[in-house]
Amino acid sequence: MAGICAGAFAVPAYAQDVTGGDSESGIAEETTNERIIIVTAQRQAQSLQEVPIAVSAFDSEALEAQQIENASDLQLTLPNVSFTKSNFTASSFTIRGIGDLCVGVTCDAATAIHVNGSPLFGTRLFETEYFDLERVEVLRGPQGTLFGRNATSGVVNVVTAKPDLSGFGAAAEFEYGNYESVRVKGMVNVPIGDAIGVRLAGYYLNRDGYTENLYDDTRIDGRDMYAIRGSLRFEPTASTTIDLMGFYFRENDDRLRIQKQTCQRDPTGVLGCLNTRRDFDSTHANATLASVLTSVELFRIQGIPESFALGSVYGPDGFANFDEPDDVRQVNTPFTPEYFADELQVQAHLDQGLGAMNLSVTGLYQETTVDSRQDYNLGVLDRSGYAAGLNTLQFFADNGVPITDPDTGAIIGFVPGTSAYFSPIAEALIPNGPNGVLCTSDNDDENLGSYEGNSICSDVPLSFDRSVQYQTAWSAEAILSSDFDGPLNFLVGGIYAETEVEENSYYVNAFGLDYATGILGTFSALANGLPPSYLATSMYRNNTTDFKLESFGIFGEVYFDITDRLKFTGGLRYNDDTKTVSARTTLADFLNPFSNDGDPFTSPFAGGFDADPGIDGPQSLHVRDVSFNEITGRAVLDYEVSPDSNLYFSYSRGYKSGGINPPLSPVFDVDESFGSESIDAFEIGSKNTFLNGAAQVNLTGFYYKYKDLQLSRIVARTSVNDTIDADIWGVELETIISPSYNWLINMNVSYLNAEVAGDQFFSNPRDPGGGDPDAVIIKDLGNGSLCAVTGAGADGFVSFLNPFFGLQGTTEFPDDSGIASSGAFGICDIYAAAAAGAIGSVNPDLAPLQPVLDGFGPISVLSPGVEVNLKGNKLPQAPEFKASVGVQYTAEFGSGWSLVPRVDIAMTGEQYGNVFNGNVNRIEPFVQANAQVQLNSPDQRFYVRGFVQNMFDSDSVTGLYLTDASSGNFTNIFTLDPRRYGVAVGAKF
Repeated sequence: MAGICAGAFAVPAYAQDVTGGDSESGIAEETTNERIIIVTAQRQAQSLQEVPIAVSAFDSEALEAQQIENASDLQLTLPNVSFTKSNFTASSFTIRGIGDLCVGVTCDAATAIHVNGSPLFGTRLFETEYFDLERVEVLRGPQGTLFGRNATSGVVNVVTAKPDLSGFGAAAEFEYGNYESVRVKGMVNVPIGDAIGVRLAGYYLNRDGYTENLYDDTRIDGRDMYAIRGSLRFEPTASTTIDLMGFYFRENDDRLRIQKQTCQRDPTGVLGCLNTRRDFDSTHANATLASVLTSVELFRIQGIPESFALGSVYGPDGFANFDEPDDVRQVNTPFTPEYFADELQVQAHLDQGLGAMNLSVTGLYQETTVDSRQDYNLGVLDRSGYAAGLNTLQFFADNGVPITDPDTGAIIGFVPGTSAYFSPIAEALIPNGPNGVLCTSDNDDENLGSYEGNSICSDVPLSFDRSVQYQTAWSAEAILSSDFDGPLNFLVGGIYAETEVEENSYYVNAFGLDYATGILGTFSALANGLPPSYLATSMYRNNTTDFKLESFGIFGEVYFDITDRLKFTGGLRYNDDTKTVSARTTLADFLNPFSNDGDPFTSPFAGGFDADPGIDGPQSLHVRDVSFNEITGRAVLDYEVSPDSNLYFSYSRGYKSGGINPPLSPVFDVDESFGSESIDAFEIGSKNTFLNGAAQVNLTGFYYKYKDLQLSRIVARTSVNDTIDADIWGVELETIISPSYNWLINMNVSYLNAEVAGDQFFSNPRDPGGGDPDAVIIKDLGNGSLCAVTGAGADGFVSFLNPFFGLQGTTEFPDDSGIASSGAFGICDIYAAAAAGAIGSVNPDLAPLQPVLDGFGPISVLSPGVEVNLKGNKLPQAPEFKASVGVQYTAEFGSGWSLVPRVDIAMTGEQYGNVFNGNVNRIEPFVQANAQVQLNSPDQRFYVRGFVQNMFDSDSVTGLYLTDASSGNFTNIFTLDPRRYGVAVGAKF
């Protein structure tokens, strides 16, 4: 989906004069080989070639001609820009190596998304299709002094088409393509008198899924969505314009958030996936939290009869016999994905001329919802290993705890009343007996699961997640600008914005988690003489109950003509952001009686739950607030070398506020909050027009010095954010050549070098041993996380201690694993106590072992692992090299018909999906190509277009997401769409 370069001022006309600004067809408005696009990159109308900023603009004709249908398509057209979906219903629009690498509800966007100049929060804009737009502007580099709440990487500003008061207009298009794809879009423009105009536009898309589900021979990852937009323009006087806009988008289908799970399977089960490759394979299920919590080994340590276990961490795992399809477009899942999103936008804008000045006031209100569920592993677990445990559960549910003869072991009776401790588990999880369906907690907006009668049942064990968020936001902005005849002009403005997240939750549900919380809880209740209970919550839930952001900024710029050819721009901005968040992370935290069928937090034992270990005493929620403020600015020198050539040099200071990390369970040593990031950006650019407008050549070079770049990693099943420093530099060459009216050739090339600067130490979740051959990587049976036991005697230390807990010693990983350390199953806290000389605190009977343990030398236990230096590593989602070329020809016939074929091809170079780099995180270069041909009628009212996208049917990977240790360290991949082709017919009046 490549195309015109990022200074993509225009595509030459498809045909002759047909008011292209309102076109839904890509038919341009004039027949010259030069067309000026006006942009508002500096909050005033200027020719794109005159703006001393690296800005790209695509009008409606360019978007249609290059088949740019959504934000993802822009990455194949723009230099040093990439886009990928991400794991939690979000996405990352990366400009010059900087994207949304921070994950969490308190994170700000590095790339600010605007509609008609107003900032959007949590927008679903990346799900929608483009329709009835005036243009899309993409500003590269920090935009601190003018746009939104600051943006360290850049701004994407979507400018909608406004009502035309000059006359009636309408356009419609119907498209049909493979995958039974139906797309309809249209527009109606109606003037009402001389001063009022109304414009209605919309689109509808429905298609079958791109992905084949082998489990039930269905197709998933389809689309069913629509959007409508209504606009009203009122011009009561020559100097007053009022614009009102309402927009609504809705999607309800089986979209996949991720395309595929990949893994180099770990035969030991300690890591789950190894550190060298991303194979089409499933993680080793024994490395997952559900498996370790229901294992023979943990039950033995807890004093629970081993016959209740669903398996052993040393035995076959649930994915041992599962064949992962070796095709990106094939999965095998028993859980059909569900995806719902909608967004409402209401915007009002006033432009009021005041003599030589202009006042602009804009307000925007926004509501967004996103709710997505899908199979967590995109695989099918084998339940055969569960038979012994489920039969034992049913036996205890039917009879209670047996009383045995101490000499023969024969059952001589049952403890009265104890069946009541087990029957609720059996009734909830195996209602039709051990060989019937298996029921897993559903996940709605509450914490109600299987033990409250809220479950989903299947013949196979289910494991699925849910990502949900409800958000509202509003902003108001006022700008006063001057247009004096003299050398000095100015712009001054202010903005206030509020956004509130009423609910943000990420759930992971699994049959194994339900089983573990039931068995562990009921034995704890039984041992302590408490009523029959399970450990709540029975699902993992990272839950933000409320988040609020209040932000305001004051900004201004001065524009001074030093000479007729040399101009200076200077700008300052003050930013102030306050964030407040209430959150908690829950899984198996407190006993909840089976008799309590309401919210588990109404349990009589919930008072002991502590969501905030940072404050003394139990806290029901982790409540924090942070504030940030910063002064930023920019300075630009713009020199007109000739009427057709401009040279500029700029310095800008960018800023993005920090945030608050969510609470972890279990607790790890991570910072509660993360600081603001800042950037010093230097840019030099040259914009040139040659041959009377037939050739345009733009060249840009830039250097960024980043301080405290926000970067996410997974710890304890939760995204936490750290900060690192980075140096970034690159060049961008953009050209467009139109040797005659009939021909258009556009090419661009960009290079990017984005590296971690200075010594930055973090533990690699794929290799907690940090490459140390003496270290032992431990899979913690108590919480599924990893730690590293280090020291020259670490291997002997673990191998000596483990048998006392019924565990095996260390084992080596395969030669091609990329792991130098050995591995073992164990309990990290036990090793930490032993290393500190306190093994007796774990079990007094083991106190005599301490001298032997001390003999292994100094031992350290590091959670989550050994830190390694990231200095010099490449930043993620920062392809070093990008290039694109597009060729278009207009053939005109004597009858007045015209035929316009176009071909675009783009290459994206190597990049990494993770800051730890290495082959396992490498994203291969990919090529995408589009082609289309359009036949236009003589009167330019009708057209027919045939198209193909992704001609080579490339499975292009755009991003990676590494899950955590308790999930088995598998990698989710995100891809572009497969090959699409079809035909469209349209009309315009």
